[in-house]
Amino acid sequence: MASGTSRDVLGRGLGVLGRAIREQPRIFAVAVSGSVLFGAMVVASAFVVGRVVGDVVVPAIERGSVGVSALAIAATALFGLSVLRVVGIFGRRLGAGYMQYRLQADYRRRVTRRYLDLPLSWHHRNATGTLLSNANSDVEAAWQPIAPLPFAVGTLVMLVGAVSSLFFTDWALALVGLAVFPALFALNVAYSRRMAPRQARAQRLRAEVSGIAHESFDGALVVKTMGRESQETARFADRTGQLRDALISVGRLRGIFDPMLETLPSLGTLAVLVVGAYRLRQGAIDVAELVSVAFLFTVLAFPVRAIGWVLAELPRSVAGWDRVSRVLDATGEMPYGEQRLAPTAAPASLTFTDVGFAYEPAEAHLPGAQVLGEVSFTVEPGRTVALVGPTGSGKSTIASLAVRLVDPLAGAVRIDGVDVRQLTADSLAANAALVAQVPFIFDDTIRANVSLDRPGIDDEVVWSALRLAEADGFVAALPDGLDTMVGERGTSLSGGQRQRLTLARALAGRPRLLVLDDATSAVDPRVEAAILAGLRSSATGGPGASILVVAYRRATIALADEVIYLEQGRVLARGTHSTLLATVPGYADLVTAYEQAEVDPESTAQDYDEVAPLPSGLEVDR
Repeated sequence: MASGTSRDVLGRGLGVLGRAIREQPRIFAVAVSGSVLFGAMVVASAFVVGRVVGDVVVPAIERGSVGVSALAIAATALFGLSVLRVVGIFGRRLGAGYMQYRLQADYRRRVTRRYLDLPLSWHHRNATGTLLSNANSDVEAAWQPIAPLPFAVGTLVMLVGAVSSLFFTDWALALVGLAVFPALFALNVAYSRRMAPRQARAQRLRAEVSGIAHESFDGALVVKTMGRESQETARFADRTGQLRDALISVGRLRGIFDPMLETLPSLGTLAVLVVGAYRLRQGAIDVAELVSVAFLFTVLAFPVRAIGWVLAELPRSVAGWDRVSRVLDATGEMPYGEQRLAPTAAPASLTFTDVGFAYEPAEAHLPGAQVLGEVSFTVEPGRTVALVGPTGSGKSTIASLAVRLVDPLAGAVRIDGVDVRQLTADSLAANAALVAQVPFIFDDTIRANVSLDRPGIDDEVVWSALRLAEADGFVAALPDGLDTMVGERGTSLSGGQRQRLTLARALAGRPRLLVLDDATSAVDPRVEAAILAGLRSSATGGPGASILVVAYRRATIALADEVIYLEQGRVLARGTHSTLLATVPGYADLVTAYEQAEVDPESTAQDYDEVAPLPSGLEVDR
């Protein structure tokens, strides 16, 4: 955190607390009421104890006996004050805890909703570990001061009452209080300003450590096969070492200031006793008043620390809030329209009209990389169109545009003649589905992975989708069938099984437009042909679906009604597979190269659908 920011951390931190109070005013009022009640009873207890000592204890010592009525009154008063203090503590802690955890839960939901609203281009520019940290530790840090906040507010009220009582008792003792309390506050301010940059750096390093750990776990296959375990360990150790040093710096500063914050109230108590003894000899105060003031300083030592707790957490709160607000204030969302497609089971049409697209750069001042330029084509209802082209020609980008994971910079993408930007979210999801290049399986049952708890998808629909995806056979052979847990990322399944399961997930929603981004690359070619043939004729019992498929295998390409050949983000040719083979040399060379790679035993691995499951967290991509 910059030095300018550290200087105003107190003001910014109080602004974050103000936001919390405005969002949860009723709960905060309950917590503060309990804290004020507790504070008032602490001040009252000091003077009751003083009167008990002066009116009951001292006379009893002088006479050698104590009156039963006086003792009963004293005990009743002390017991009543204790009960009220317990009530105050209960209200304060219950309200503060409820307020803190409610804010944390609410902002975790806000951050998560914002993640879902922001386009993929924004996610590409932010590390997964950072996003996890934003939704977890940063939200937690932002609202950490809420727990002691009501106590601190009640303590301020208590301090006002205590100082007023001191002036009412004796001006000399009041001056001692006026010297101690501002000094304690100034010490806390100095502490928070020095702590701010340390807490900000520690919070940033927490996110970086989380990001490196996530990369290492997610890329375990690459790390192991390339023999980079030691390098990844060193990279992680370097960043965790920096985090350790940052936290030690925080602890060192806390170790310097905490004893000072603890000692100052005790020094105040000592000063009160010295000054009070002098004033007692002068006859300015009596024993009861001296005991009351000394007891007041003694019991105030702990509550006053609540102010220090709030101020000590403000730097971390500001750092966490800055990171959370960066997500909440991020721009680039893709708002949905209000139009819905007509309810029908007939296959949909897909039209690209002069579509241009460029990915946003990682740094705003750099130009974006042009991926597509003036791409136009149509997928007629019920037909299968294959996208073919060399690596980097824009095939996966077209697949993402078709289901509106991203929006074009120029031109339009239409389903049944309606611009996808004008459709509601549920209408788009109900009519179009994408099966991505890399399958993702949730750590859940087969049933849950296919249905995703969508309404209307019962076991019959699930089995129908599995049959169409040629997955019903291996699912039926699993120990618990649809109830089989597949592990994180489907670790108990082979690559081809995972692909067929994600295909069944898309088919279960009965889409009218199905986009396959090389979604059957790990499946045996004969199984793939059966899947595509089934998709052409039926989508889980319906009249079929229009299919846009990113294809590499010659057998897959040959099944398409039309082939669109891309080069450098532009449509170079279109027609049937046989026509393009005969008329487009670049297409013929590419498809021939694909075919040779498939049959060459030295350049292709064993079919992924037949290999044993990989260890947890490892993926095979092709």
